[in-house]
Amino acid sequence: MSDSSDNQKIEFTVSIPVLDLKRIIFISLGLFLFFWLYLADPLPDAVDPLGERFTLTREGKAAIALFLLAGTWWVFEVVPIGVTSLAIGVFQALFLIRPANVAFKDFMDPSVLFIFGSLVIGMVFTKVGLSQRVSYKMLTIVGEKTSMIYLGCFIVTALLTHFMAHTAVAATMFPILMAIYALYGEGNKPSKFGKGLFIGMAFVAGAGSMITLLGAARGAVAIGFFNDIVERNISFFELSYYMFPIGWLMVFLCWGMMMILFKPEKTEIPGLREKARRLYEEAGPITRDEYFVGLVVLAVIITLSLKSFIPEMEFIDKTSVVLLSTITFFMFKILSIDDLEKIPWNIVLLFAGAMSIGFCLWETGAAKWLAINWLAMFKEANWFVFVLGISFFVMVMTNFIMNVAAIAISLPVALVIAPYLDVAPDVVLYSALIVSACPFLLLVGAAPNAIAYDSKQFTTGQFFMAGIPASIVLMAVVALAIGIIWPMMGMSVTV
Repeated sequence: MSDSSDNQKIEFTVSIPVLDLKRIIFISLGLFLFFWLYLADPLPDAVDPLGERFTLTREGKAAIALFLLAGTWWVFEVVPIGVTSLAIGVFQALFLIRPANVAFKDFMDPSVLFIFGSLVIGMVFTKVGLSQRVSYKMLTIVGEKTSMIYLGCFIVTALLTHFMAHTAVAATMFPILMAIYALYGEGNKPSKFGKGLFIGMAFVAGAGSMITLLGAARGAVAIGFFNDIVERNISFFELSYYMFPIGWLMVFLCWGMMMILFKPEKTEIPGLREKARRLYEEAGPITRDEYFVGLVVLAVIITLSLKSFIPEMEFIDKTSVVLLSTITFFMFKILSIDDLEKIPWNIVLLFAGAMSIGFCLWETGAAKWLAINWLAMFKEANWFVFVLGISFFVMVMTNFIMNVAAIAISLPVALVIAPYLDVAPDVVLYSALIVSACPFLLLVGAAPNAIAYDSKQFTTGQFFMAGIPASIVLMAVVALAIGIIWPMMGMSVTV
């Protein structure tokens, strides 16, 4: 009798990987740009308006090469954005741009840990139910029209940036917007409404943060440079006076752009207000955990806000305050070890790499060389063109490196050139602050961009494409401000 197994046929399935030609092309493009510039002959010196020469070192040229590689990989998302960040550290070490212990130390910069702590706050809001409660209440107010949902979310985001850092605002709003999107009826599937909701939140968080010194650190840094060079201080309220109309104009323009670029599939969501009201009632009274989380976050906001007003509190580190809230949530068992696995580490790594490339460009002198070469082109231009030229440079740079660094490398040079063109220093300061608040092209430009990306509603390429018209509008607003709005408000734009 023959064994039945003799009649059995053994089948082998061979899985042939699909060739992703687009991905290969852009990986290769990034590498080509890096090696093309890295191996190129030394670039000419930069000469500032006073005749001082700045030589671009080998390390500086390599930093710019790495800058091109990272930008290409980030925009086209050829590998996960956090992995591109890791490549930034690896390339610095392997190609002797900076020592490994320096390049990778930036991955734990306090600014990165501040973003980590802000993400934890957003996660806690979702876990205890505060984000859902707030979203239901918001929807009962703004109603069922998707255009009004956009507007309501954007106004709340902008208002919060008047009192707290835009990173913390984005982390706080993110779970609220996720809860709102869950009621849109598309599940987790990307939609035009989802893209507009989250990209719009990122744009508006930047626009709102320019209005006060509490929205971001860039304002205080810029005023510090201004005070050192011009020997005149800008007060908290003076800055807000000139930035308020510009910031809110950008908020409403962002709303308009989202309605054009990502017009929702549904003009309204029938029954949404009633459903939101019912869900709010079903949530019941505020729990003890919600009260506790609310009080901890409120204490963080108050502490960081008072720090800007009370000189005696200047020693308090903002990152330590935010991380203290993280520790508190674990101490009181609001969070557990399992929650650590839910942190979007891809986003944390993204900003770790952004800090590393930013410091790399700064410390090798590459950023200053770029700034002097760019601004020297405008040293004999019309004052209006000169200010727009400065603004454009800062806008581009702040998409790749920290906005504080973009301000630090360009503002001192611009303030030195300004008197030769009869440009008032104030208009240089304020125009730079506008564009540094609004990096609309790349996720690495600002933490709210990366936090919004975690919604999985858009790709880095889609964000970049939306940022092109937004950046054009931004430059138009700068032109309007320096040509009409600020002179009407009493600012001297020329001397």
